[in-house]
Amino acid sequence: MRPLLVLAVLCLMSAAVRADEVLVAVAANFTAPAKTIAADFERATGHKLQLAFGSTGKFYAQIKNGAPFEVLLAADDETPARLESEGATVAGSRFTYAVGRIVLWSARPCYVDARGEVLKNGGFVHLALTNPKLAPYGQAAIDTMKALGVHDALHPRFITAENLTQTYQFIFSGNAELGFISLSQIFKDGKIAEGSAWIVPQNLYTPIRQDAVLLAKGKDRPAAAALLQYLKGDKAKATIRSFGYDL
Repeated sequence: MRPLLVLAVLCLMSAAVRADEVLVAVAANFTAPAKTIAADFERATGHKLQLAFGSTGKFYAQIKNGAPFEVLLAADDETPARLESEGATVAGSRFTYAVGRIVLWSARPCYVDARGEVLKNGGFVHLALTNPKLAPYGQAAIDTMKALGVHDALHPRFITAENLTQTYQFIFSGNAELGFISLSQIFKDGKIAEGSAWIVPQNLYTPIRQDAVLLAKGKDRPAAAALLQYLKGDKAKATIRSFGYDL
């Protein structure tokens, strides 16, 4: 019995050594798929992900100020590239994990039409969007309205949020009748899950390429590297697509 007991203890110790926890900064638009991927990743590898959600702009500032994040899943490709040029990442680890889409959305059924004409009709008081200085989804909203020629007329009606989660809450609560959010926030089982929406044509804004990167604090952390590798796999890609992202 004693040799068996020793063997059992050694197995437990080995598993403990292999399992690790990764601190990941995740763009707010990727909240839902990140939670699904985290659960799948833990089952597949034994590693756990500690996820923090927020705007990419704020994560940049936190990382530069020494925040202990090991992996960044950004809402753009510019921030990871900037961190790379500043020596704050592991060289060669950056790649695009998703391409985001924006939608004009209202929590009210039938409020937003299929062509976004509601923007030109102007029958609303408030329009929510994410701060374009902090998140590319906000800039994509600005680009869309400029392309449609309605930006200047609608600007006084803007309610600006710090991140996409807050933007969604503004609209969901009725503080804004409609607004621009990520398609992933309302997309489920291949369709819009609630309210009414116009999926903005991608030719109206610059493609939202979302890059992942291994940060300097994740160097020599096998679990952090394993996460990036997992994101490139078929199961993670299927999850990402299921939330309305392109690859």
